[in-house]
Amino acid sequence: MIVTSLEDGVDVAAFERQTGWAIKPQGACKGDVCVPLPSTADGGAGLTATVLRDRLGMPLVGDDALGVWALGPATVGSGRALETPAAPELELPDVDGNPFKLSSLHGRKAVLVAWASW
Repeated sequence: MIVTSLEDGVDVAAFERQTGWAIKPQGACKGDVCVPLPSTADGGAGLTATVLRDRLGMPLVGDDALGVWALGPATVGSGRALETPAAPELELPDVDGNPFKLSSLHGRKAVLVAWASW
């Protein structure tokens, strides 16, 4: 989720839509997991990116000069950034130009290496 202020409250509807967490009176809830939020977050007014980072274990990275930050996926419950180790279906051309599907490696260990010149 992208935010443009660390002090202002986040858009609760956008937060719920983009992350799957619901803001309820008992806190932030997803499935069977509910995490209490500070009383200042009641109704979403005090629900800031830093509160979400601290309570849900969401990574928060940003650029102070540009005034933009990104909240990553919550790690509450699992202690891991990813909710599942399953990779999405991916199809790219191999070195000969033939289509290669990641799912063809199902059941085998694989290392994915990504590189970009920028």
